[in-house]
Amino acid sequence: MSTVLIIVASLLLLGILAASAVALHVTWRLTHPVRKPIDMNPEDFGLVAAEAVVFPSRETTISLSGWYHSAARNGRTPNGRTLIFAHGYSQNRQEPHLPALALASKLVQAGYDVLMFDFRNSGESTPALTTIGLREQHDLLGAIDFVAAKHPEQTIGLVGFSMGAATSLLVGGRDERIAAVVADSPFYSLSEYLEENLPQWTGLPRFPFNWLILTLSPVFLRANPRHVKPFEIVRQAKKPILFIHGTGDHTVPAENSKRLHALAEDEDSQIWLVPHAGHVRSFALIPDEYAERVIAFLERGMAKTGQSGKASILGK
Repeated sequence: MSTVLIIVASLLLLGILAASAVALHVTWRLTHPVRKPIDMNPEDFGLVAAEAVVFPSRETTISLSGWYHSAARNGRTPNGRTLIFAHGYSQNRQEPHLPALALASKLVQAGYDVLMFDFRNSGESTPALTTIGLREQHDLLGAIDFVAAKHPEQTIGLVGFSMGAATSLLVGGRDERIAAVVADSPFYSLSEYLEENLPQWTGLPRFPFNWLILTLSPVFLRANPRHVKPFEIVRQAKKPILFIHGTGDHTVPAENSKRLHALAEDEDSQIWLVPHAGHVRSFALIPDEYAERVIAFLERGMAKTGQSGKASILGK
């Protein structure tokens, strides 16, 4: 082999190694986002006697922290239903841009108990890999287990935001204990979403970094985004789902919810497209209408399917 070919081959190899190192570094940052502090007080939103709770994920090495808001302890007549909130990527139970505490307050006033918790590597929960809906499913199952054990007589619903919405679809669509799901700004398929939008997250050119990140991350992190497919579960779900999406969402475009809603078979499934709202910004834009629509959907959906969901402990 000539000296020129050796030099070219060496430079090519160095380029591949350098690009791979950059891809792995970016992947590490994406799967280890800086956690935001728990710095809001439920009492500032009219939620008194919030119960601080800690419970295990289905991955028992992961401990999850949160608040349980009781309708009865807040002076409201309980309606026998508990809602579990599931927050978005790099956020925590507070989902501060809503803020989630304001929505929880409205739901508690309507008689619902509300569990707000931090996924792994968020808020006050155990440090771990963030997998954008893959291993977070174990956390949400842990939250359902906690509520089912704490109040076995309660009917359970899920309210998720962005990553938490996708995770709620993945878990709630299969778990017979879940009567209804509210999915605010979910993605249709994680791998499809990342292939289209990774450059916005990383600031890197689509080629060769998309391929490198999506190829190397399953190998080195044992977390394959191709396994996170909400669309597959939605078309199997036998329960009502409310999709909420802002038409001004440039992070996860509303087309994701449109495609998901088209797969939902339950006659009470709905889609609400909020004009001009950005990513998970619908509640902040029109909080009263948002709460009214969610409550109206839950009243119908949870009354319809809730009784069959109390006893089963799917996947336990």
